This record gives sequence, C-alpha cells and structure tokens, in this order.
Amino acid sequence: MTNNLKIDPTELALSDKLIYINRVAKVVKGGKRLSFSALAVTGDGNGHVGIGTGKANAVPEAINKANATAKKNLIKIPLAGTTIPHEVTVKFAAAKVQLKPEAPGTGIIAGSSIRAILEVSGIKDILTKSLGSSNRTNMAKATILGLSELKEPKEELARRKSAPHETTDLASAKVKAGEG
Repeated sequence: MTNNLKIDPTELALSDKLIYINRVAKVVKGGKRLSFSALAVTGDGNGHVGIGTGKANAVPEAINKANATAKKNLIKIPLAGTTIPHEVTVKFAAAKVQLKPEAPGTGIIAGSSIRAILEVSGIKDILTKSLGSSNRTNMAKATILGLSELKEPKEELARRKSAPHETTDLASAKVKAGEG
C-alpha cells in the first residue's frame, strides 16, 4: 500500500487552503493573552493531500506553521477517474465521516472542512456525510483518515487472489478440530 510512504513535497505543485482560524484567549493577571490556531490543507489536485495545524501569537505565523505541517503530512489517494474507488465510513474522536463515490458530473457534496480537503486533493465527484461531531479539526482528520484507508481496486484484487488458500486452510482446520 502506497499511503504509508513519505511523499516529497518539493516534487509537487501544491496549493494551500486555510480551513479555519481559532482565536484563543488566556486570562492572566494583566488581562487577556491572545493566541491563534490555524487548520490548513495542502494538495496538488492529483491525489496528494495533507492537513496541518499551527499555533502562534499572530495569525500569519499560525498559518505558516499549519501549511508547513500539512506539507509534512502528505498522503497519496487512489482515484477512480474523478471520484474515489469505494465507499468508506471513518470515525476520528467524536467525528464520523462517510465518503461515497458518485457519478461524473455530481460535484462535491460536502460541508466546510471536508469540502476544502476534497477540492485540493483533486476529487471532483463525491457525496459525503458528517454523522458525528461538527468540530472542524476532527472532521478534517476523519476525512484524511478515510482517504488514507482507500485501496486501489487492482492491488486489493491481487492481494485477495494471492491469499485464498490461507482462509480455506483455516476453515478446514476448524472443521477437523470439531469447531465448525
């Protein structure tokens, strides 16, 4: 599976997109101390995508940190034309995201952070549903987790064809042992 390999961001023409900026106020003796956290996504529009978060005392610094982290966390997504090869449902923390392939011309049917990730990844036709929490960060991480779990149909078929004797051996062993 190619999803676990490190991808070099210098070889790709990446575009960055800001998903969310959160202002955090810490109350101290002298008043409120403001800091910012940013959630950003980067992708090449051809099956490579990554998300990252950054925290700093100024917005531009937080965005730069988020973009740098996103470039470090790139993954490769198997595409089936302009959509994904199969349906997947993933849970990350309290956020549950469902991704379904759709016919060409459908477009991206998704909410805020999921839409941003799918746009920069190059997926054009997909239906998504957020089933759990609406926390933008957790929905984004669940989407990336779901996209990383996608399998290339040809590789999966080859893997399944090469391992049928193992499952039949296990079944016959259970029958012989009186468990089946």
